[in-house]
Amino acid sequence: METLAYILEEVDKVVWGPVMLILLVGTGVFLTIRTRALSWRNLGYAIRRTLSKESRKKGHGKGDISPFSALTTALAATIGTGNIVGVATAMVSGGPGALVWMWISAAFGLTSKFSECFLSIKYREVNEQGEMAGGPMYVMKKAFRDRGFGGFGLVMGWLFALFTVIASFGIGNLTQANSISSSLKQTFETPTWVTGVVLTILALLIIVGGIKYISKISSVVVPLMAILYMVAGIVVIIGNIENVPQGVAMIFKMAFCPQSVAGGVAGTITASMMKSIQYGVARGVFSNEAGMGSAAITASAAKTNTPVGQAYINMTGTFWDTIVVCTITGLCIASSGVLGTVDANGDLVTGAALTITAFQTVLGEWGAVMVSVSIALFAFSTILGWEYHGEKAFEYLFHGPKYNMIYRVVFSLIVYVGATTSLQIAWKFSDIANALMAIPNLICLLLLSGEIAKDMQAYQEVIRREKENRC
Repeated sequence: METLAYILEEVDKVVWGPVMLILLVGTGVFLTIRTRALSWRNLGYAIRRTLSKESRKKGHGKGDISPFSALTTALAATIGTGNIVGVATAMVSGGPGALVWMWISAAFGLTSKFSECFLSIKYREVNEQGEMAGGPMYVMKKAFRDRGFGGFGLVMGWLFALFTVIASFGIGNLTQANSISSSLKQTFETPTWVTGVVLTILALLIIVGGIKYISKISSVVVPLMAILYMVAGIVVIIGNIENVPQGVAMIFKMAFCPQSVAGGVAGTITASMMKSIQYGVARGVFSNEAGMGSAAITASAAKTNTPVGQAYINMTGTFWDTIVVCTITGLCIASSGVLGTVDANGDLVTGAALTITAFQTVLGEWGAVMVSVSIALFAFSTILGWEYHGEKAFEYLFHGPKYNMIYRVVFSLIVYVGATTSLQIAWKFSDIANALMAIPNLICLLLLSGEIAKDMQAYQEVIRREKENRC
């Protein structure tokens, strides 16, 4: 068992190493240049479209859920422990400057997220139950076949689907359930088995209902939990407002200095620029999943006849996740003076404990409650979102939805295992699968970049007409 753990640890270091991070960010950079930075130039349009009343309606065209529900269901899978635990870990291991590199990776991730969602909507199918079936695996199967190398597309699509199913049970289930039970046990002394039973029942009740029920829950829970967390975070930042200028200065200083030692509100954190880049990009990608292909699966369920328009809506997921929520966590930590503090054992305080400590500087014990409840809500919503990702990948592997109910029930029951057992090997294995999902997806995006740029440019006329009508 120790040998297997060691092997998985080494493989994990490779698949999430510099090459993977360069490939993820590099693809975003290439696509941004290829599309003439339209994702940046049209971000305001995308946000307005997301928040419009029309996005909450079923709209026109084929699909299962509203455009807004497609976004919130995708956000359910991405807004999770990475926004609380991941940011804190990055700022300890990579220094405060890691936050800047999270922003940079998210900026290029906007185009990656747009591209994978656009392609998945364009090449989606209708299954035998009349539901939409889409995602990178369908893009690889259909788009590559049309270009004369269908065999390559089938292999890549099958691998992507396989890794997605594995990741859904690990990153999307076991780790999230364990984060909830650990957080509630630490803050409220709730037994893990009680948390496990409650989570399993809730998961069964929601997941068995399928995407329409999941989307209804997500469209209410995701905005509510995000707003509550952001409001609490802003209160903490305002409460430490005198430290904000120094904290922001330290964030930018340590992002670009070859070797820096933080001081003042950042304690005694020491980190090189390379460490800031490594942890910032890695935690940023883990948080918003841009380039991984997961959000594209949910985007395919949206009721729309304009793949580009819906892709713009889903693209904003990266903005809300990293630029907004992760920034609030980062500024709370940077302005609170708790970064670089040590615990009773002399170890640096990191992860959820660091974020809790930051919130406590202004909110007291309510800060610990707020962060713990946020972790629980964020993580549970991630379970719901990832169930749909895994289900559609499972459906692809078995050539139809006839076994989907089995997947839903098994997935829900696994929640109890995650809540009550620490499965480090399973976590590491699923982390590897999560990274391996990205490889076929990124290859697909690069090979189809010309098609993405062409359709994106053509849609500019639609945006121009909408702007004229508003005026």
